[in-house]
Amino acid sequence: MYKFCFYVPDSHLEVVKTAVFATGAGRLGGYDQCCWQVAGQGQFRPLPGSQPFIGEAQVLEHVAEWKVELVVADELIHDAVKALKRSHPYETPAFEVWRLSDLTF
Repeated sequence: MYKFCFYVPDSHLEVVKTAVFATGAGRLGGYDQCCWQVAGQGQFRPLPGSQPFIGEAQVLEHVAEWKVELVVADELIHDAVKALKRSHPYETPAFEVWRLSDLTF
């Protein structure tokens, strides 16, 4: 299983989550569409040649964004990342994928 985190502006929060959940990501036991999310502030400066969704080249931008975390089964992680990239408004969305250990007690 993997932990999948991504950052998304408020305007696209539900669209991106829906696309990622449609792959089967966010299933935990007898539940689906499970995630944890928190509002925060991102910053970036588009470089010349970029196509920013928000802001303009060479100007530092601060944006209200959401950090979303969820679990994804091994066989679904590639589809979940593809769904994120297809549905996210940013040219290069920021995300993390962490492999989780299976601990039994």
